[in-house]
Amino acid sequence: MSRPPADDWAGAHQHPSGERAGTHGRHPDDLHHDLHGEDPHVDELPGDDVHDYYGDAAHDYAAEEHDHSLADDVLSEARPEDEQMFRPRRRRKRNPFLRIGAILVAAIVVGVGGWMGFNAVRGMIPDLEFGSSAPEDFEGTGSGEVTIEIPEGAGGAQIGQILYDAGVVASVEAFSNTAAADQRSTSIQPGTYLMSEQMSAAAALDRLVDPDARQRTGVTIREGLWRDEVFAVLADATGNEIEEYEAVDPASLDLPEAANGQLEGYLFPDTYEFSPTSTPEEQLQAMIDLGARRYEELGLADADMQEIIIKASIVQAEGMFAEDLPKIARVMENRLAGDSETNGHLQMDSTIHFIYQERGRAGTTEEQRANESPYNTYLHPGLPPGPINSPGALAIEAAMNPAEGDWLYFVTVNPSTGETVFTNSLEEHNRASEEFQQWCRDNPDSC
Repeated sequence: MSRPPADDWAGAHQHPSGERAGTHGRHPDDLHHDLHGEDPHVDELPGDDVHDYYGDAAHDYAAEEHDHSLADDVLSEARPEDEQMFRPRRRRKRNPFLRIGAILVAAIVVGVGGWMGFNAVRGMIPDLEFGSSAPEDFEGTGSGEVTIEIPEGAGGAQIGQILYDAGVVASVEAFSNTAAADQRSTSIQPGTYLMSEQMSAAAALDRLVDPDARQRTGVTIREGLWRDEVFAVLADATGNEIEEYEAVDPASLDLPEAANGQLEGYLFPDTYEFSPTSTPEEQLQAMIDLGARRYEELGLADADMQEIIIKASIVQAEGMFAEDLPKIARVMENRLAGDSETNGHLQMDSTIHFIYQERGRAGTTEEQRANESPYNTYLHPGLPPGPINSPGALAIEAAMNPAEGDWLYFVTVNPSTGETVFTNSLEEHNRASEEFQQWCRDNPDSC
């Protein structure tokens, strides 16, 4: 608010003598009226403006006419709630039992969590016996002979248990700790090992990482063998009897659905290492399992498996060199087309050989080609009902991806070298067949 005009102020409060009027003997209300005039908002003037506006009148009155009873009157009339407003705030006392309870609960939570965490990682570190002696262990390299089997994926503790159960080491902990401290333990291979009784943990580890201690039976199953030929090779290499393999029920094996419960074509050719204690059933399952992995690697879908394995088995039987396999697969595709010169007949000698389970002779006879077997591709069009051998990866890949070409015929003109001629017409094929016939005349015992 702006200050009232100087003339008004002077006229209202100036003494006739020209001096400012005093305040002695005047009632405070009169002074208040004089000081404030008719303006109820004058109290809103800030700090220094108030002093300038009132002059020294208020100061003089406060100094000379102060009523000391005023404070007592004001204090005596103070409301209880006003006293409460200025009273210091008291701190609420907490129940000490609640604080102790909270501390105990927190301690229990931390303790339980720590114990659970320790148990979670305990299996990943060697057992430590704090404040106690080292785990029981034998001394030396032991004596006698014990055969143990280490399964696929076994770790230090599991191997230690196997050794302990067989009487090889004195305690699981001794071997586990030794294996954890020695990087060589990561090279332990699954298989059968010849160990000794009462070996120290260190000696047992030395034996397990020694390649010569691993008992292995290497068996090579080459591509294109019939099922019975596979049985014979396995029996000869493992010391089992052929009849033991023949007695295995295919229903007990995990065969692909495409196999229709038959082993023929699904005993994958490769080199296997079988444990001396493995059974014929386990060996056959190992071959089936490897085949399943190879099919997946090649991208062979389950829906196409039966047809591809049948085709691949014929490609495998007819071809000698890898570069010929995709061409043979193309000849098959061209012949299977109904408008070919063969009228959809594959006319493959290998299917006739499968019927008679005979090897060693090239070509077939008219009598053989008249056999009523559904595997006779001279007599029946299309594919035979199943594979005629166990094809390898190259033959399967060729059946999946035949070469580009319009060949309808091929003939191995020299079975001794494997030389094969591919032709587009029967006339060309007959000329190439003359070369084969000449080879047969030169090698009568092979045709």
